[in-house]
Amino acid sequence: MKKQMLKTLSMTVITLTIVLATAAVSTKAQSIRRIDAQIPFEFVVGDKTMAAGEYSVLSTTQDGSALTIRSANNSDSAIRLTNTMDSRRGDTRCRLVFHRYGQTYFLAEVWPSGGEGGRQLLKSKAERAVQRELARVGHTGYDRVELVAVAR
Repeated sequence: MKKQMLKTLSMTVITLTIVLATAAVSTKAQSIRRIDAQIPFEFVVGDKTMAAGEYSVLSTTQDGSALTIRSANNSDSAIRLTNTMDSRRGDTRCRLVFHRYGQTYFLAEVWPSGGEGGRQLLKSKAERAVQRELARVGHTGYDRVELVAVAR
């Protein structure tokens, strides 16, 4: 009985070690280095409104699934979960993409330079609420606003 438990425990530890090592190697390439951008308008990240200014975006997690958006003077910051995106346009510029509804901008995508995959921020409750309100009056879209950024 004791030998069987020890064997099971050993196999579990070995399996977990292999899985974690493989995950760390495969996801490391997906994380985003620091990206800096001058954002000339007020924008929303999650449920937080950020003032216009200079911002940095960087991976909070090793796999890049969460991003931190922080102002240069550290007065504003937010963390958002993201999904991986593949570039379909072949655009290799480092950039931030916003969805604009009227005068309200929502950070939607982050693209590092070099043609690496981008990160799509999950839509916040606030953005979904704006979409519902606009749909009620017959507007279904948003304007896509792209800002060139600098990878560090």
